[in-house]
Amino acid sequence: MTPTDPLLRVERVSKSYGSERVLRDVSFEMDRGDVVVLIGPSGSGKSTVLRCINRLTEVDGGDVFLDGERVTDPDADVNDLRRQVGMVFQSFNLFAHLTARGNVMLGPRRVLGLSEEEARRRADEQLALVGLEAQADSYPAELSGGQQQRVGIARALAMEPKLMLFDEPTSALDPELIGEVLSVMLDLVERGMTMLVVTHEMSFARSVASEVLFLDGGRIVERGPPERLFERPEHDRTASFLRRITELHS
Repeated sequence: MTPTDPLLRVERVSKSYGSERVLRDVSFEMDRGDVVVLIGPSGSGKSTVLRCINRLTEVDGGDVFLDGERVTDPDADVNDLRRQVGMVFQSFNLFAHLTARGNVMLGPRRVLGLSEEEARRRADEQLALVGLEAQADSYPAELSGGQQQRVGIARALAMEPKLMLFDEPTSALDPELIGEVLSVMLDLVERGMTMLVVTHEMSFARSVASEVLFLDGGRIVERGPPERLFERPEHDRTASFLRRITELHS
């Protein structure tokens, strides 16, 4: 692997559930520092792409390479992969019996083998990064949805991943809480984090993406820089989707 090679390479990935083809020959690459945003209607395969990358879902065909390593190899170390790839889900998935700090410390302690003191220091650094240093001793039930999602982001960052996957991280939030999560994500972009994001927040995609991929029916129908794809889509299907999204949010 050389610094000029892509950090992530997805090659002709396919996935079916029974007779339903969820992904059809999906291919794309990401360099270090890229922010790629996946958009498309519900059921288009966006979340499945993320799940195939970190092997929460196994591919039926094709391959995924991270830093030159074929992570879809059946003999690949899945735990090592997930140390390198952080994921933030729609639901917060926090442990209710642990404080915000305890949730963030868990991975560094159990997976990375850090001492309690080292894990605590790292957790406090990440909670400060997402603006929650004052809530470190709070339990999930004492936090708002936006705060819980920010703890989820801190938890993923505490593993010091090479790549962050975001699966509609604001979809479970009340409208007034969406901004605080997007603000944290914007800060990560400015820090140079490599991010693959599934979202319906088109203004976020327009402002931060290095490339936008439009998926429909398990295929990448169109891709391009946001200023071109949003303003001058080349495919009718892309244009109709963007019109509908604009109408819903107008």
